[in-house]
Amino acid sequence: MECRKLELTINSANGLREVRRIFKMKVYAKVFIGGNQEMEKRTPVDKHGRTNPAWHYTMKYSISEQWLEHHGTMLVIKLYCKRKLGDRYIGEVHQSLKQLYDYAYPLGGSAVVCFPVQVGSADSEGQLCFSYRFGEKVTIEKLMLAESIASFLVTGPGGAI
Repeated sequence: MECRKLELTINSANGLREVRRIFKMKVYAKVFIGGNQEMEKRTPVDKHGRTNPAWHYTMKYSISEQWLEHHGTMLVIKLYCKRKLGDRYIGEVHQSLKQLYDYAYPLGGSAVVCFPVQVGSADSEGQLCFSYRFGEKVTIEKLMLAESIASFLVTGPGGAI
């Protein structure tokens, strides 16, 4: 089976809807690929940007080549406001991995994009900007070997330095 590395950097958002009236908004993003909860990753909380947060936070994924061949596999980025009484939903961005790949492929496999943040079925408020880069196609065996070697070089033979 073949796959690609995906390096996704959540850069910033602007013009988000204000979901807190009394205290400052502290915004973070949850990222899902293909609806797989096990692949969820999060940005740190931006404590200063309020409705215009900035993270410049990079996440790395291994993406099945099959996911890039069908429009049904989605990249979903959900924005939340951190609160002590439970985090509050702000909005989200949905994009097909195939569309992202098809857009970036002529540009060398990487791109910087901005999309509207959807609040409801038709409403949008603000936008989210991120950059991404797709790596070369490799077999899973080669990818696992490369990751094992990298892990060994970082941690040493016993798993710890």
